[in-house]
Amino acid sequence: MMRTRPLKVALLGCGVVGSEVARIMTTHADDLAARIGAPVELAGVAVRRPGKVREGIPAELITTDATALVKRGDIDVVVEVIGGIEPARTLITTAFAHGASVVSANKALLAQEGADLHAAAEQHGRDLYYEAAVAGAIPLIRPLRESLAGDKVNRVLGIVNGTTNFILDKMDSTGAGYQEALDEATALGYAEADPTADVEGFDAAAKAAILAGIAFHTRVRLDDVYREGMTEVTAADFVSAREMGCTIKLLAICERAEDGGSVTARVHPAMIPLTHPLASVRGAYNAVFVESDAAGQLMFYGPGAGGSPTASAVLGDLVAVCRNRLNGATGPGESAYAALPVSSMGEVVTRYHISLDVADKPGVLAQVATVFAEHGVSIDTVRQQGKDGEASLVVVTHRASDAALGGTVEALRKLDTVRGVASIMRVEGE
Repeated sequence: MMRTRPLKVALLGCGVVGSEVARIMTTHADDLAARIGAPVELAGVAVRRPGKVREGIPAELITTDATALVKRGDIDVVVEVIGGIEPARTLITTAFAHGASVVSANKALLAQEGADLHAAAEQHGRDLYYEAAVAGAIPLIRPLRESLAGDKVNRVLGIVNGTTNFILDKMDSTGAGYQEALDEATALGYAEADPTADVEGFDAAAKAAILAGIAFHTRVRLDDVYREGMTEVTAADFVSAREMGCTIKLLAICERAEDGGSVTARVHPAMIPLTHPLASVRGAYNAVFVESDAAGQLMFYGPGAGGSPTASAVLGDLVAVCRNRLNGATGPGESAYAALPVSSMGEVVTRYHISLDVADKPGVLAQVATVFAEHGVSIDTVRQQGKDGEASLVVVTHRASDAALGGTVEALRKLDTVRGVASIMRVEGE
C-alpha cells in the first residue's frame, strides 16, 4: 500500500544539475512514487539569484535562505548540488541535525570532509548518499560499497573526467596539440572558461579519493592523492605511444599493495595499451575498470557529466534514501575498518617511458644504460634515432618504483651526453 503523505525534498542549488533534478521529480512524479512507495514533493529550492526564471518551479518554492530551508524540520531529504566546501558542509550537517537525510553530488567536499560528514550522518541516524559525485550517470559508488561488499577489491583504474578525455582523444585522433584540442573542447562546451580543475587533475583526484576510500575500506583524503595534470602532454608523446601500441589517458588509479598492507591513490597521464578496454573510451565519456579477487575484472562505462546524466544518479540516490526513510532504516555508511596506510607516490611501482635528447656519438647508450643499472631500474626496450650530432633515445623500463626512477632521471641529467629529458610517462594497464 502506498503512503499518501508525501516525503518532502529540499533542493540546494538549481543550476544545470539542480534544474534537471527538479524537472525529473515533476515529470516522473508518478513513477517515482510507485518505486518509492510514497509521493515525493519538492518543498523548497535554495538559490543565489532568486530573480532568474526557472521553468517548471513555482516561484513560492524559491528561497535564498538555504539555512532556514534545511532547518525546517519537516524536510525528509536534502539534495545538495551547489558544490564547493562552504556553505555546503555546514548546510549538510545542519540538515542531519534537523532530521533530514542528504543526497550530494559534491566530490570536492566528500573527498576533503567525507569522514566528518559520515560521522554526522551516523550521529543523527540519517543517510548520506553520493553516487553523482563520481562519474556522473555511471552506477559506481553503490556497486563498490554494496554489490562488491563481499569481495576484495584490489585495483580501480579509470577515466573519470570527460573534459580531459575529450582533449586527449582529439590529440590522438587528429594529431592536434594540447592548446588546439583545449580550444575545441571549450568551443563545444566540454571545458570551462577556466579549465584548471579538469586539466590539472584536481577534479579526478577528488574522485580518486572517494573511490579509494570505498574500495579499500580506508579513509583516503584528497591530500593523500598524488596529482599530475596533462597540460604537458604533446603530439610527440602520442607518436611515441602509437609506436608502442598504446594511447594516452588521464587516469585515476587506486590500488592495494601486493602485500595487502597499504594502498595508493594517484592521478596522472599514462600510456595504456590499445588492447585495454579503457583505450577505446572516446570523447567526453568516462569509464572505470575494477579488479577484485572473486568477481575478476569489471568495467563501468557511460557519460560522466552533464545535467541529465548527473541528475539520473541523484534521483537514483533519492529513491534509495526515501525507501530507507519509509522503512525507518538507513543504508550503508562509511566503512573504514581496514584503516590501511596510504603510501606515497615514491613507493608506487610501474613501467616508464622516458624520452631523452642526447648527443649522437658512440658510447651514449652505454652511459645511459649504466645509470639505469646503478639505480636498480631494469630496461625493457631502447630505441635510438639521430643525425647531425643530435639524437633521441627512448627507453621503456620494466616495473620500477617512482623513487628509483626519480633518482635515475636526476643522474641522467648530469651526463654531458644527455641534452635534456624530453618527456617521462608512466605505462599502465598491463
